[in-house]
Amino acid sequence: MGNTDRRCASTLGSTYSAEQRFLSPPLRNSKPDFLGMQGLSHSKRHRASRISPRSYHWLRSSPASRRRHPDGLLSSRLMKNLVFQALAEAARSGEAVALGIISGVKGSSPQKVGAKALFYGDGRIKGTLGGGCLEAEIQQRAIQSLRTGQAATFDLLLDHDFGWDDGLICGGKVFGVILPNAQAGGEKFWRELAERKSTLAWGVKRDFSIVAVTRQPSPSSDWLYHETVTPPCVLWIAGAGHIAQAVAPLAVQLDFSVTVFDDRPALASHQFFPPEVGLETDVWENLLALPLPDVPSFALIVTRGHRHDALVLKDWIHKPFLFLGMIGSKRKARTIFEHFTEEKIATAEELQRVVCPVGIKIRSQSVHEIAVSIMAQFIDKRAELVHERQVSPAARFELVA
Repeated sequence: MGNTDRRCASTLGSTYSAEQRFLSPPLRNSKPDFLGMQGLSHSKRHRASRISPRSYHWLRSSPASRRRHPDGLLSSRLMKNLVFQALAEAARSGEAVALGIISGVKGSSPQKVGAKALFYGDGRIKGTLGGGCLEAEIQQRAIQSLRTGQAATFDLLLDHDFGWDDGLICGGKVFGVILPNAQAGGEKFWRELAERKSTLAWGVKRDFSIVAVTRQPSPSSDWLYHETVTPPCVLWIAGAGHIAQAVAPLAVQLDFSVTVFDDRPALASHQFFPPEVGLETDVWENLLALPLPDVPSFALIVTRGHRHDALVLKDWIHKPFLFLGMIGSKRKARTIFEHFTEEKIATAEELQRVVCPVGIKIRSQSVHEIAVSIMAQFIDKRAELVHERQVSPAARFELVA
């Protein structure tokens, strides 16, 4: 198995090594109850359970404790749009590039509206418009645009004649725009879009000018393409064990801004998580006091056991998460929910927001299968709950390039 001194011996976290037991100090003023949720049975109102500071002298002196990002954000280092980032780099270096954008789709196609790719004169491509013969055709046109300096639109039918060699016979139509010298938008403009720290709107007018929208875009007939770029949805994960280690990198790839919380710095470490994942280590009392960022937020509770799951849920159920999932069985959920109701920790309406067991039913067994099951449900809920910010008529805009 390996790393048994730091990782759970069971894939579902039911068995722990000696070091992990040491890393799980008891709650102060705790008394056992039928759940084994020390510190909860005597609580008649919502409040964070107290934890003995003496139990954590080793943690507070640890250089790994209270990890913070340089920008002070609690959420992870914001995922950067790679195409926008490459445009910012091209603007800085002065390298000419052509930006291809899919602005419309009818029927079936390998990519959706908003797909982007950056084409270089030497044949390099960053991003994708669907690959295969479709992308090869657009690349050829983009290189021609780089040579002539002339922007262009495209309208391609993905039929038998066009896509047979690549099996690309889905029958749809793809519309788009090619912008040579898109780097002329400027490094600052493209970098702000890449970093996604705030909601920004931009687009391409019918004269092929790149426009930053400061309020609302004008009627759609004036645009070849426009979009609103928003910060990624936040995903908070309580627990840094096996499941979190499988879920977090997958969630980053799926465009969530991920932060993992745990009171064990030996596990909440970039030894087990990619650098894009934010890590918060401290006593649970302090971790649970952290406020949510002003971004659509999701939560996953996968701590080392029922007691800590309940401890986190006791606080997070009162936070405005759009979706709150917890690992465990239906029996576990029923037992915790009954206890919360009896102790007036949460109302029945609040408990209805908690999804336990979390994840879609795919007969998952391994940790990574469980992670796929969980993230499939989060993707579905994000699509359902987070509506795209629609642009309305009337405009104020600034010419960028």
